[in-house]
Amino acid sequence: MARIKGGLNAKKKHNRVLKLAKGYRGARSKQYRTAKQAVMRALTSSYAGRKEKKRQFRQLWIARINAAARLNGLSYSKFMFGLKTAGVDMNRKMLADLAVNDSKDFKTLCDVVKKALDKEAKKAEKAAAKAEATAEAVEA
Repeated sequence: MARIKGGLNAKKKHNRVLKLAKGYRGARSKQYRTAKQAVMRALTSSYAGRKEKKRQFRQLWIARINAAARLNGLSYSKFMFGLKTAGVDMNRKMLADLAVNDSKDFKTLCDVVKKALDKEAKKAEKAAAKAEATAEAVEA
């Protein structure tokens, strides 16, 4: 049987890596070994960057919601808790968009949250009074 040399496959592999390294500076785009290292590092960084981008957007949305909520007399945490108690199911991306582009609707949402928080506070007061009454009954 004839011997098959592996040059063609090696060349393909090298070209694949060098194609990815196109545009890199100096030896990183010309020499296979350094190009391979640069490409591996770049691919790792791009994967991490895609995850980081999601974190940064969430951080931006929270900052925008917080700023708009504070203009309406609420903190971010109270605003989000109020939304949950009011039964409003809206994600942060949409809330941030409302806060930036439609402040009138966001103010309406803040009013709904304030009502929900008032109801929650009254409920907590009743529960505290009931607990106090039972504690007094147990002592007597």
